Amino acid sequence: MACELSLVEACNNAVLYVTGPSQAVPIQVEVVCDSLKVELRIHDHTDGFTLPPKKDLPLEESESGRGVFIMQSLMDKVAYLRGAGVNTMVMERLRVESRFPTRNVSLEGYNDLQRKLVESEQIITDMAEELGSCYESLSAIFRCGTELGKTDNLKEFSNALCEDLLKITNSDWFVLRLVPKDEQSLALWAPRNELLLSTLPVKDSTEISSAEARAASTQLDVWFDAEHPLNPADPLTRTHPGCKGMIHPLYFGESLIGTLAVGKSEDKARLTAAQANVVHTFGDFLAIQTVNTRLREQQIHNRLVSHELQIAQNIQRALLPKVLPQLPGFGLSGHCESARQVGGDFYDVVQIDDKSVLLVIADVMGKGIPAAMFAAILRSLLRAVPNLISQPAALLAHVNSLLFEELSDVEMFITAQIVYVDFQARQIVAAGAGHCPFLLMSPLSEDVRLISPDGMPLGILKDASFSSETLPLKKKDRLLLYTDGVTDAQNMAGKFFGQERWIEAFRMAIRESDSASEIKNRLVEDLHKFQQPAALYDDQTFLVLAEETT
Repeated sequence: MACELSLVEACNNAVLYVTGPSQAVPIQVEVVCDSLKVELRIHDHTDGFTLPPKKDLPLEESESGRGVFIMQSLMDKVAYLRGAGVNTMVMERLRVESRFPTRNVSLEGYNDLQRKLVESEQIITDMAEELGSCYESLSAIFRCGTELGKTDNLKEFSNALCEDLLKITNSDWFVLRLVPKDEQSLALWAPRNELLLSTLPVKDSTEISSAEARAASTQLDVWFDAEHPLNPADPLTRTHPGCKGMIHPLYFGESLIGTLAVGKSEDKARLTAAQANVVHTFGDFLAIQTVNTRLREQQIHNRLVSHELQIAQNIQRALLPKVLPQLPGFGLSGHCESARQVGGDFYDVVQIDDKSVLLVIADVMGKGIPAAMFAAILRSLLRAVPNLISQPAALLAHVNSLLFEELSDVEMFITAQIVYVDFQARQIVAAGAGHCPFLLMSPLSEDVRLISPDGMPLGILKDASFSSETLPLKKKDRLLLYTDGVTDAQNMAGKFFGQERWIEAFRMAIRESDSASEIKNRLVEDLHKFQQPAALYDDQTFLVLAEETT
């Protein structure tokens, strides 16, 4: 056994460290046996190395040096002869008769030699077990890792890997628990048949009846056997009484991922140090794979959300009029800037004839595709009943009755403001559904009026009634319809743009601008100056109607 292990180590070195053209040259091995010894000669074609007189056992974290230590420990003589193009490792192992001659050896010397032999054999056994466990562990990890790459099913992967762990460590059962996202508890993950095991809370205390929770809290392995039994109240005691084993906490950096418990029946030997290392290897690998899987799921979710938001933005843009109507003596200009989380803001202008239009501005309470879809439905419904366009209150009541069930089912509602403008009669008729008041101002007086007819948001009450307000349209009057994303705009200091600032911005824009488009541009500029570099928290939408100088 000593010769075999030493030969493997020497041949491994001859293979691993050969470079260049020498890799094609065969490695020659000679074995010479006689009645006194076994001599091994391995001829390699590496650059060679200097053999130390006596190699100590390397530290656990060291990546090299174990091979030389094994050969010098197990063989009676080790020499390394360096030559031009070929080197020779020579190892001798005395046969038993030569190692323990019956003549000329005292009893004390014989016992000392026998003790050394036993120690050497134990070293061989321990190292062979550790090497075998390492090879089996790597094989299981690679195999299960390949399967995970095919299915991306973390539960099946975990079960398969832990089943391999039981075989390698000669254990009987395992319990794997993982911490659900954004929670502080240990939920059972595998195996599936542990029906008696419920979710465990994780507390920052060592005085916990559950050994799994204690391992998670202290970040230390917990061992249990007949001398150190589990607490009678421990869930593992109910499912695996009289067992022995260990619990390894699974951490990724400072983040708790879960726990892995591995146990044996009471008639088996407790886990060895090598087997405990295998449990560590498997557990830490499971923690890494769990984090990787969750990251992939989050990336997929983010891509789906991003795609959904893009769809919603496209819908929202499609709702806006591509070209606003050309009105005799009046100008129209609209602005809609979407926040990162798309809502249901939109404005619309329905031209009835050359003498009248319907101005619409609305905000669906919600985000993403549902909000954008309801905005599209609302726009269609407002345009579907031309006989009610001149009656804003009746039009809102009609639309509310049609949308109530769908909106209430998803717990959403819509605020809206609609204004019917009759240019020939020089009057406006307005109705609102819980929306911001619109502004009406004449540059002649600079008085700004806030018009807010009573009305509940659409989708709150099925039989809601809406009131309307009729106002004269004086010469040079300007109308401004907007959503709350404008007045709720925030800067980096957390201050709101506010209603008063918005009114003053409207007043200043009218002083300096005559056309609807110029007023719009000035208002957009004021908003941007106030917010930058803060991001938008909500969509900002407004619509300007202005009588312009001919």
